[in-house]
Amino acid sequence: MKDLERWLSGATRVVVAGIGNPIRSDDFVGVRIVQGLRARVSKNVFLIECETVPESFVQQILDFKPSHVLLIDAAMMSLRPGQSKLVDPSQLSDSPAFSTHILPLRIFCEYVGRVGSARIGLLLIEPKNTDFEEGLTPEVAAAAEKIIESLLKTLP
Repeated sequence: MKDLERWLSGATRVVVAGIGNPIRSDDFVGVRIVQGLRARVSKNVFLIECETVPESFVQQILDFKPSHVLLIDAAMMSLRPGQSKLVDPSQLSDSPAFSTHILPLRIFCEYVGRVGSARIGLLLIEPKNTDFEEGLTPEVAAAAEKIIESLLKTLP
């Protein structure tokens, strides 16, 4: 979480966008984290539950004029289930990350970065299970809670 704290240092207006599919178990972790932040952050934080279509929220993100945009998603990175990694979007082309999204996240990030002036980061969390079922596995649910607590201490 130190990488995330460093990345958010100096942030004044932050978009936190949770990405994931509600019927693919741990793939929903990004949205679950945003849900856990609801009503607990300042007006300088814009929370979005993107589910599988972050591209549908581009205009809302740009209109908020954020200093930072944090996208949170599940990704298969050969880590332990629940382990997270802060990734620069430019690294996505080299990453074996698993994605269920129509528009690749790399393209989404490039567009938002080009049109806006926000710093963009991806917090990727290793899933244990992405089968068609609801609910997070215990490992990923515990990681989500730790991330929520860390964000509550760090966000503006």
